[in-house]
Amino acid sequence: MTEPKPEVTQEMIKLYDEYTHLTLDRRGFMDKLAKLTGSAAAAAAIVPLVSASAAKAAIVAPDDARIETQTITYPGESGDVEAYLALPADRSGPLPAVIVIHENRGLNPHIMDVTRRIALEGFVALGVDFLSPAGGTPEDEDRAREMIGELDRETTIANAVAAVAFLADHEATNGNVGAVGFCWGGGMVNQLAIASPDLAAGVVYYGSSPDAEQVSQIEARMLLHYAELDERINAGVPNFQEALQAAEVEYTLHMYEGVNHAFNNDTAQARYDAAAANVAFERTIAFFRETLD
Repeated sequence: MTEPKPEVTQEMIKLYDEYTHLTLDRRGFMDKLAKLTGSAAAAAAIVPLVSASAAKAAIVAPDDARIETQTITYPGESGDVEAYLALPADRSGPLPAVIVIHENRGLNPHIMDVTRRIALEGFVALGVDFLSPAGGTPEDEDRAREMIGELDRETTIANAVAAVAFLADHEATNGNVGAVGFCWGGGMVNQLAIASPDLAAGVVYYGSSPDAEQVSQIEARMLLHYAELDERINAGVPNFQEALQAAEVEYTLHMYEGVNHAFNNDTAQARYDAAAANVAFERTIAFFRETLD
């Protein structure tokens, strides 16, 4: 007899968000999840549905002949920073550049896939491993999250600013640099826009809002994607909007109805929303073409 498929509730998704982004440890997460599901076995069946799966197939294969990829390093604030560079194979001249900033799991296969997707749209795309100062992204996602929390904030922002300079001077680019980030990376795009006057465009996917008093330093045009059900991140959005308007920063904000934090991550079955992700990606690419070409 076939076992019924476990049902993921919004409360379970919120619990997972508390575990991955706040103070709940794995044992506490599993204990609370078991109470929601009724048993430890049921909780174990839910975990793969709410978490990201490294086994999910890439949308653009690593060996796709339409792009060229390589692992490179660039000079950062605290030494060399490792990054994943992807370029269109058929390029005939300089192209606009986009920094891709990972979630709190580091530069994993999913973010490398996103980097290739952006390159395929006609950009020089650079997926930066911001865990480079700590030895690079580990395979263990729980350890990656711990390492993200241990990073020096100012050094991390400086490494992002250095990525802008690296791409602006790269022989394959036209000197115009944008950045897109997801979750932790979305918050980092906001910080990069504050810190770097040379950033031309920033795209934030459900990232934490910056301090309102720093928003006036933003010179980049901004595109902001948020998920309606993402209460934790959305709590900071009204003040961010108010600060953007007061500083006369050019921005566009989209709130995607009925979707969760991480709706763009196609490796997370319960939270991924293909319709919202596709629309957001189309808007992102159009925005970069408009601001960086």
